[in-house]
Amino acid sequence: MPVRPENRIDYVEIPTTDLPKARAFLEGLFGWEFQEWGDEYYSFKDGRLDGGLRKSDVPAPATGVLLVFYSEDLERDVIRVKELGGTISQDIFPFPGGRRFHFIDPLGTEFAIWSETTD
Repeated sequence: MPVRPENRIDYVEIPTTDLPKARAFLEGLFGWEFQEWGDEYYSFKDGRLDGGLRKSDVPAPATGVLLVFYSEDLERDVIRVKELGGTISQDIFPFPGGRRFHFIDPLGTEFAIWSETTD
């Protein structure tokens, strides 16, 4: 078993009110792999970081910690978010070194996706 480096994020857990719907959205958007652990918990692998979806009575608050994902094509991902039932909460905007947008998944959890500036 490899030793895990200290002082870095090792696991992310997202509360959700509907595990199957959250899984379908995240699989469709990011292609994550899931393992079901009963009716209350699904773990996932994104290829770099492990995490889980935890059954909750309320979604993660929009004012809580914001998970930001990387993408090479923000415009494509805006379309994909909408096709999968999410809503854009903040349109694509620039910041030093990149651009990003925020979205809310179909269950009310807010996320963001960013991309490096190409010019």
